[in-house]
Amino acid sequence: MSDPGKRRAMISWTFYDWANSAFATTVMAGFFPIFFKQYWSAGVDVTLSTARLGLANSLSGIVVAAAAPLLGAIADKGGNRKKFLVFFAAMGIVMTGALYMVAQGDWGMAVALYVIAVAGFSGGNIFYDSLLPSVASLEKRDWVSSLGYGMGYLGGGLLFALNVWMTLRPAAFGFASTQAAVKFSFVCVGVWWAVFTVPLLLFVPEPRYGEPARSGLVRAGFRQLIDTLHEIRHQRTVLLFLLAYWLYIDGVDTVVRMAVDYGMSLGFDSNSLIVALLLVQFIGFPAALAFGALGERLGTRRMILVAIAVYLVISVWAALMNTVREFYMLAAAIGLVQGGVQALSRSFFSRIIPPDKSAEYFGFYNMLGKFATVIGPLLIGAVALASRAGGMSATASSRMGIASVSVLFLAGGILLWFVDEDAGRREAERLSGSGAASD
Repeated sequence: MSDPGKRRAMISWTFYDWANSAFATTVMAGFFPIFFKQYWSAGVDVTLSTARLGLANSLSGIVVAAAAPLLGAIADKGGNRKKFLVFFAAMGIVMTGALYMVAQGDWGMAVALYVIAVAGFSGGNIFYDSLLPSVASLEKRDWVSSLGYGMGYLGGGLLFALNVWMTLRPAAFGFASTQAAVKFSFVCVGVWWAVFTVPLLLFVPEPRYGEPARSGLVRAGFRQLIDTLHEIRHQRTVLLFLLAYWLYIDGVDTVVRMAVDYGMSLGFDSNSLIVALLLVQFIGFPAALAFGALGERLGTRRMILVAIAVYLVISVWAALMNTVREFYMLAAAIGLVQGGVQALSRSFFSRIIPPDKSAEYFGFYNMLGKFATVIGPLLIGAVALASRAGGMSATASSRMGIASVSVLFLAGGILLWFVDEDAGRREAERLSGSGAASD
């Protein structure tokens, strides 16, 4: 591929972050938690609605996590990562738009559509992430991965800002109510996601590692998955990193998905929570790029550890805060590290895996990430319910729930400290049989 072609492929790849981050921002972190509490679960006790939201996030994680490694293996053997990406993206796009039709009080249908939409979002990311080694050299991988997350923050933030404006001034946009504007925002997300997926489909080539299988893909995928499970037992670096990632990314994703719900449990008004989310988005854009540059200069693992340390402080601080101003300060702190820890984790993992099995390995990577989101929201919900049963107020029990997340950051950071990137690269080169992992 020529240099202009490489640059075009790289930029087109990052635009998928721009595309699907609209879902992560407007739906997952923004409107769904608020609308779920105020519209689809109207009149329900705040603790019960929190538990229901945790259940929805956990179910969505289980759906993808169970199938991710096998799907990745099939995509690797067939050389069709992009086709799988399109399938899951389309699933997410359609189900997101369908939220527009869910009636007030129908929390069950809202959960069902949300679970499938998140499965589409998460499933698409497996194959999107697996394309990173094909669009960025080893030396540029931190930067390109961070650019993708930065684009996601900017694109997701811009659409979210428009959606917020629509809900604050519904009449100016021709809506009869705020609820109508929020429901239309789900349609906007679907359209945005679909349109900005097109550059990746057109300009990012399907990577080729050997001759792809033309038939018997499921059987070939099963065989590759079994072989990899045997191999991965001897890849100490990959195993240790995945365990560390499982723990600390659980905390990150839980904060993303449950922050608005937690703020509402403390009595903060929804407009203040939306402003905090916008702070995260627009601080996250330059911060993600800065983390990419610092990762190249100071070391990827070191900068991930810095981000984990900041999250540890955030989780403790969140349990003690009392004012909206503190919530804004926490949002700013999250914006500084959220994109960085996600982007550098992705690029770090891409360095220690065989490139010809990238979709399968990223299937494991995303599987653990999704199983982590099974644990995190359930942990918050379970601790909150147990605290409430023990006689605590709803507010105090919510504080106990959010504080429990700190354990995950602490354990994940300790394990990551012992991960050796150089050893992981040597293991990947040996398994690939070509040294391509260091290209």
